[in-house]
Amino acid sequence: MLMSKTILTIRDLQKKLKQNEKNLRIEFKSLTKREKDVLAKTVKLSEEVGELSNDILAVLSLQRESKLDDFDRNNLYEEFADVILTLATLANTLRVDLERAVNNKLEKLLKVYSKDLPK
Repeated sequence: MLMSKTILTIRDLQKKLKQNEKNLRIEFKSLTKREKDVLAKTVKLSEEVGELSNDILAVLSLQRESKLDDFDRNNLYEEFADVILTLATLANTLRVDLERAVNNKLEKLLKVYSKDLPK
């Protein structure tokens, strides 16, 4: 027996989502100033990672020509710095000790990867 696939148009999708918006929505009405700050900084971090990703694509010549024409490799350094600075700002807001976090994670990674090394 053949199953027929229902084709959902973009308009139908939007209508379905609108009908279910209240069920799908995350309530933000009770966010404190600090929580709003964390949310804003998280979005900013995503933006900076996206800009770094664009520059990495340019380094690999995987961007469209118009972006490659405007690309300056020095900007890559700035984008790495922007990601680190924004991440550190977010960590401060969440009271995360980045030095401790990085050292703990590095130690954990090195233990895991050292198991994979040939003996």
